[in-house]
Amino acid sequence: MLNNLREGLKPVLEKLGKTFASTGLSANFWTGMGLGFAFASAIAYASHMQYSFVVGGILLLISGFFDIVDGQVARVTGKTSKRGAFLDSVFDKIAEVAIFLGILIGNYSPGYLVLLAITMSLLVSYTRSRAESLGIRLQGIGIGERAERLLVIAIVGMIGPVFLKYAVGIVIILAGITLFQRIAFASKNLGN
Repeated sequence: MLNNLREGLKPVLEKLGKTFASTGLSANFWTGMGLGFAFASAIAYASHMQYSFVVGGILLLISGFFDIVDGQVARVTGKTSKRGAFLDSVFDKIAEVAIFLGILIGNYSPGYLVLLAITMSLLVSYTRSRAESLGIRLQGIGIGERAERLLVIAIVGMIGPVFLKYAVGIVIILAGITLFQRIAFASKNLGN
């Protein structure tokens, strides 16, 4: 859903890409920064200390910011690559699993909900990957892509520790709807 806003934000995103590209650091560096902040967020959630739900949410938002930066740096420098796209995708999944693991260890949500949330999230990503390997583009299809799911965790979770459980529940619902939307879209466009 948020991917559909990219066209309208293109001038802002290009400026962001140029700013970070001017540092001379590669897109892969920024991808690594995003993963590092995701790990820091997971550790904050896992620590379950006072206000760790706020710290975890802020670090998760920073991780998401660098997830935008890496792609923009690659585009403005003209250094997009299959390797970079692969690393970005794999690091995104590692980050997502780490975040949910942190929430589980921090005991913010029951284990079965965390397991269902990460399973649904990974299935959403898998359907996109598999469909795109068959020539069907799924970016922007569905109401709960990765960015939306992580925003729910970060923002709803920062309201208070009990709300992280609700955030995980919302992620399950969003991912489930998105999975259905992607299966239906891919099935329709793949034909027989």
